[in-house]
Amino acid sequence: MKRLITTVLALLFLLPVTARRVPHYPFVRSDLNVLEMPAGASPTYDVFLRKLDTLVRTGGTDVRILHVGGSHVQGGTFSDRLRRDFLSLRYGADGGRGLVFPFSAAGTNTPSGYRSSYSGDWDAASCLRPDYDVALGLTGMAVTATDTSAHVTIDLLPREMHLLQQRYTFKNVDVLGEGTLEPVLLLDKKDTLRGVKGHFTLPYYMDYVQLAFAGSGYYTLRGFYLDKPNMGFSLMEAGVNGASTTSWLRCDLWEEDLHRVMPDLVIFSIGINDIQGTDFDVRRFKEHYRQLIKAVRRVNPYCAILFSGINDSWRRRNVNDHTEAAEEAFRELAHECTGVFWDWYRIMGGYGSMARWEAAGLAQADKVHFTPAGYKLLADLLFDAIMESYGK
Repeated sequence: MKRLITTVLALLFLLPVTARRVPHYPFVRSDLNVLEMPAGASPTYDVFLRKLDTLVRTGGTDVRILHVGGSHVQGGTFSDRLRRDFLSLRYGADGGRGLVFPFSAAGTNTPSGYRSSYSGDWDAASCLRPDYDVALGLTGMAVTATDTSAHVTIDLLPREMHLLQQRYTFKNVDVLGEGTLEPVLLLDKKDTLRGVKGHFTLPYYMDYVQLAFAGSGYYTLRGFYLDKPNMGFSLMEAGVNGASTTSWLRCDLWEEDLHRVMPDLVIFSIGINDIQGTDFDVRRFKEHYRQLIKAVRRVNPYCAILFSGINDSWRRRNVNDHTEAAEEAFRELAHECTGVFWDWYRIMGGYGSMARWEAAGLAQADKVHFTPAGYKLLADLLFDAIMESYGK
């Protein structure tokens, strides 16, 4: 009887993990929605799954995922939905919001999962437009202040509110940057909190951070790392509109910032911008990715690599015919690094399928980007593919 009860409880525990909830669309190839392992196995991905299993069952570990890409990632909806899917596996599993950046100070859109604001004058630099006087890091962007009137605020209350909204709080703040100005934090009652080498321990949990400066000179800010002491799950996005593999390789401090994040899994969604021009070179594309993978593995040799592939898209009013070559490159890269591959292109319906997604209200008229509903569908599909591998 005891064995029967144990078995029933185990099955009930696994039901939320394996249940499918993705809405059906006739053009979506749900039969292809699996993770491929071109090398036959992926030991590093197995390490990730074992850590995920420990977190789901006991809560006794940290699991960190980094999602890297272009506008698909900077928009925030894709990553935020994936984050919420993972957090649904265990109540109270939030391990901290992790990496964030004040995009508003750089004059661009903040991901939908949080808000940013600023005051004073800031000079922006991006991996799209190399500025060799400014070293960029994991966020791919930086903003520079030259006087104490410059402030930035990160508020973890998302723009897209919904029922049972997940609230993210943190107690530790790492300010990623350098300069002669001293970064300080402003608390609720305008108290000033000073840190040690950019690290701050807050007196209580907060869901927003206000950065100011003391002294004179300049400060170049690459972002914040917001953490909490307890173990749990974190999914962080690093996305820059228009970023390609070439763009990310311009970030000289990418590897340094990666040490702070220390991911267990990196989801690479870079590629849609590489194929938009007329001079797409598969060999160059793969070599750029190899350099990014080497940087990840130097930081964490056991980090799993997941290539999401890229979506069907249009270029100059025609279907982009570079996509299939890029997808095959992802498959070859996954074989080389014993990673895993999610064939976004074929799962969404393959050649020309973006028009069907647009007709269904899931893609935008440019036939490159998706609507919020489309990004949420993609996140759920990717999550289910990961859960299918976990279930095995």
